[in-house]
Formats: sequence, structure tokens, C-alpha cells
Amino acid sequence: MDTSGGATAAQWLATVDEGLLAEVIRDYGEERFAKQIARAVVEGARKTSPSKPRGNSSSWLVRAVRTREPGQNPATRTFQAIRIYLNQELEELARVLPECVTHLKPGGRLAIISFHSLEDRIVKHFMRDMAEGDKLPRDVPIRASECRRADCILIGKAVRAGEAELQANVRARSCGDACGGAERCRVAVMD
Repeated sequence: MDTSGGATAAQWLATVDEGLLAEVIRDYGEERFAKQIARAVVEGARKTSPSKPRGNSSSWLVRAVRTREPGQNPATRTFQAIRIYLNQELEELARVLPECVTHLKPGGRLAIISFHSLEDRIVKHFMRDMAEGDKLPRDVPIRASECRRADCILIGKAVRAGEAELQANVRARSCGDACGGAERCRVAVMD
């Protein structure tokens, strides 16, 4: 996310191995046509200048992806996957969540809005782990008072934006699109 350092997406695409590119597109973009797209990028992207804008790049992706959800550009998942991978967004999220909890006072609330199912999965597992405390087998002879208490209390399930919010808040719409039509906001209270 820091544009002053590291390789740009265009530079990375110019040198990346087709197998790694397919893996990135599959794992971070959840794209079922990852192999075909990677092949198209390797064949098409390297024939053009890496300095060309991404709008020119997406034309080969349109041909590589046979079907897509109505109204969604076929290149969306691919560019999203590359961005997530290069910026290490999921790793950054996993690193920042414990830091957020350390700054909460008792009774403080932690609310996290995720824009992608991969983000939501990390947040959901983190909050679940924070709310469970120690995980010990049932037959271990230890008193409940000797176990580590849960750090947080979860408040309900993921909150989804309603129609009124979607109409009033344009950003809720884009989050909803990214999450398969449902904004995900998870809330925990520090115990």
C-alpha cells in the first residue's frame, strides 16, 4: 500500500512465473479461471509495455474468463488478487487485530468491517479465538478458575447493511458488492 517502495503490479506481472500468478489469482481472488487468466497475462501482458495503464491490460482477461457475474468486470478479481498479494493485506490484517485488542479498555468495543470473504474469515476466526479463552481437552484435571478467561465477548453475528443504509451510504454498497451482496461488520466488547 506504500507506493514509494517495492515493485509495482506492472513490474511484478512482467516477471512473475505463470504458476505463481495462477496461485495468487486462485487464492487471493477466489477466481475459478486462475490458470487461464495467468496464461493470458503471461502471453498478453508481456507483449505490451509494463508502463501501460491497467485498462489496456484487462482486455486479455475478458477473453480468458468465460463467464462472470452480470455487471462485474472480468478483471476485477484478478487485479484484486494481485493487489492483496503485493500489499500483503491479509498478513497485515492478521498482525493488526491483536494490536487493536491491546488498546481496548474494559468495556471498549472493537468493530471491524471486512470487504472480502478472505478478510472476513480472518476477522471471524480471530474474534472467535478471543472470545473462547483457553482451549483444553475436557478430561484435563484443571479448575475453570485456573484457565485463562476470554478477552472479549462477541456481540451477535455479522451485521449486514439494510436497504436504507445501502441507499444512504454509497460505500456500504461497494462493501456489499465485494462481500457477495452483504456487508460484514463484526463487533466484540473487551471483557
